[in-house]
Amino acid sequence: MSIMVPSKTPALITPGRQALDSALYQLDQAAEHLGLDDGLRTVLATPRRSLTVSVPVRREDGRLSVVQGFRVQHNVSRGPAKGGIRFHPGTDIHEVTALAMWMTWKCALVGIPYGGAKGGVAVDPTGLTTRELERLTRRYVNEILPLIGPEKDIPAPDVGTDEQTMAWIMDTYSVSAGYSVPGVVTGKPTTLGGSLGRSGATSRGVQIATLAALGRSPEGATVAVQGFGKVGALAAQYLADAGCKVVAVSDITGAVYASAGLDIAGLRTWAAETGGVSGYRHADALPLDDLLELDVDVLVPAALEGAITEANAPRVRARLIVEGANGPTTPEADEILAANGATVVPDILANAGGVIVSYLEWVQNMQAYSWSSGEVEVKLRDLMESAFSEVKSMAAARGLTLRQAAHVIGVGRVAEAHQMRGLYP
Repeated sequence: MSIMVPSKTPALITPGRQALDSALYQLDQAAEHLGLDDGLRTVLATPRRSLTVSVPVRREDGRLSVVQGFRVQHNVSRGPAKGGIRFHPGTDIHEVTALAMWMTWKCALVGIPYGGAKGGVAVDPTGLTTRELERLTRRYVNEILPLIGPEKDIPAPDVGTDEQTMAWIMDTYSVSAGYSVPGVVTGKPTTLGGSLGRSGATSRGVQIATLAALGRSPEGATVAVQGFGKVGALAAQYLADAGCKVVAVSDITGAVYASAGLDIAGLRTWAAETGGVSGYRHADALPLDDLLELDVDVLVPAALEGAITEANAPRVRARLIVEGANGPTTPEADEILAANGATVVPDILANAGGVIVSYLEWVQNMQAYSWSSGEVEVKLRDLMESAFSEVKSMAAARGLTLRQAAHVIGVGRVAEAHQMRGLYP
């Protein structure tokens, strides 16, 4: 039984709808390999809870704006829901549902006791003042308050949100509870119970996955990174620190290229001062679309979903693609890349470092305890390397791609948990 949604006129397919279709297709593939019955497939394809809210925001000039917010809890069979909150104008319920589903498989794959969730507000945060952003965050949290909690659903930062956003969320929840509840979110400032090593955890996980998949010394391996933001910039830095030669990066302002390798530290400083990588004087400008097609050893798509498609996949020359973003490769592109001999380290494995250290932060909050940054990094590395080894072994044993193997493991663990718990009533 296929759980793919009916095809639509291309003009009607939003990026969020495309992401959800991709997530459902990947689930369908895993279900076939696992031999899951129709009823269980439907359960795994259907979010446990989906909430859409209106978020009124008082602007500085007195105007009242209303934006839409979302929170989706996909599955909680293995533990409380976990997932980030993004502020982005293109966010919709379909995108949030897809991201929540991927989070479910990701948590199961790396062996942490969470289910998947995701939240979002359809707004451009760069167009808001700090006070407007705070009011927006607190009102959104107030609307989703019945769903979240340290034992129910734990948000974290995502696109367009950061440590400050999490501090506002923690405070809003704590005021409602009547006492401080640091465990309601992860990715907080360390002064409020955040974990050492959390801010760069997703990027560190991308580095660990890349080096594990590279199959050779990283010295001189050429890398291109699409998306020089929270994940991509630090991933580029960590890969350069390991000996790779990062030759190209891009963000919303443009792309830059240097055949001898970019000075990533200098480029990060430039981007912080000017708002983007465009115009960096120690590199050449590069058309945005060309970055994905460079002749490099490793390509790291670390922007938004749907970057590598059926249209551009035939021109991707990297032999190793490591997905720093969620859903950057469409199923059609996956088939083309596999046919061309490229290896894709899937998002639910490659970018799992963030949720791993979020889990470690939550454990520290719940136990009123803390670990050193070194201890956190050791735990992160152990879980990432163990998950990669398991995925690689299954892929080799069953003749699967790394993405197929990762989903078989993740979906299989969630299905087993659901079957063990049974259905009530």
